[in-house]
Amino acid sequence: MPLFWRIFLLNAVVLVTAAALLLGPVTVSTPVLLTEAAVLTGGLAAMLIANALLLRVGLAPLQRLTRAMTTTDLLRPGRRLAVDSQGEIAELIATFNAMLDRLEHERATSSARALSAQEAERRRIAQELHDEVGQTLTAVLLELKRVADHAPPEMRGELHQVQETTRVSLDEIRRIARRLRPGVLDELGLAKALRALTTEFTSPGLSVQHRLDAELPPLGHDAELVLYRVAQEGLTNTVRHSRAQHAELALRLTPAGVGLRIRDDGRGIGDAPEGAGIRGMRERALLIGADLTLGPGPRGGTEISLDVPVPDRNG
Repeated sequence: MPLFWRIFLLNAVVLVTAAALLLGPVTVSTPVLLTEAAVLTGGLAAMLIANALLLRVGLAPLQRLTRAMTTTDLLRPGRRLAVDSQGEIAELIATFNAMLDRLEHERATSSARALSAQEAERRRIAQELHDEVGQTLTAVLLELKRVADHAPPEMRGELHQVQETTRVSLDEIRRIARRLRPGVLDELGLAKALRALTTEFTSPGLSVQHRLDAELPPLGHDAELVLYRVAQEGLTNTVRHSRAQHAELALRLTPAGVGLRIRDDGRGIGDAPEGAGIRGMRERALLIGADLTLGPGPRGGTEISLDVPVPDRNG
């Protein structure tokens, strides 16, 4: 039955009952007797309570739909409302679920295009840094060495200092290029790329350990890239925000596929809102159907978990 007619009939029942009481044998004296006032007040209260209960039952699915609309996050897909009613409300819930299906699909498609373009732009910039800026600085280093060899002794110290500054800048450009384009991932594979990543983030103030299973199932290029980028972003957040002294990166076999864990002993995320880095990790996880969770670790700090399904292991 349509929602309009259900509400109309509920109120009609209340009004008909009230009219029947007024037209029936029940009379009201003047002045009103205490017993008559009690009967009228009790009847009115009963009708109001019955009307409120019936309306609450009839409109409960709309309240659930309202809560779902305010809490739905497309980065946490799969949550749907159960269609446990009939009529217009059931159609509304089914339409809302269909809209979520469409929005999640469109978001996944657009995110895939955006991240693909981002990776292509990173490769282009890394290539230009390596080929253009890197080669230019290398030529400057050679020229400085030639000039220093022929310079007066009193100027050689300053020239050597300029050489060292140029060499440090060249190393920094190469490091940036490696972060933009993980060439080691394409050349040596995921395990060695993650080992190199932990070495890169290890510093006097932060010890980063790795625990990688020796035998991993074959993963596609997209899955390996997502695992590498999530590990990179997770360790970057550890360095920037956690104030941790120890961190661990683990890549293990799971019953469903492969699981990546990044833990630290820092101060945790607390109630801080998710930033662009975490949302970027969630978008990457959606591209390969992976499940990403982030929260406090078993011994405090922060733990990031990425579970990547591998169909061959399920079969």
